[in-house]
Amino acid sequence: MVYRATNDSIIISKKAIRRSGGVVVLSLQEYRKLRESTTPNYYLTGKEAEELDKLVESGLREYRSGKTIKAASLREALKIYGRKQNRKY
Repeated sequence: MVYRATNDSIIISKKAIRRSGGVVVLSLQEYRKLRESTTPNYYLTGKEAEELDKLVESGLREYRSGKTIKAASLREALKIYGRKQNRKY
């Protein structure tokens, strides 16, 4: 898209609008509300909630004891984890 700003106006070419399928202008506040309302909320109960609580507690325990892995990506973390597991045997 090509934008040209002049004073308080933004000029967008019709060609760019057609190519992208349209343009929507929202205030930042409206955009945040829209984004939040489209994010699904999941509420766990019963056994699922208990299992998740145990998983979180276990993760926090490992974090506090220094057993966590620092990595730039999930792929790198899995490589490091795999190497650590191979050394234990």
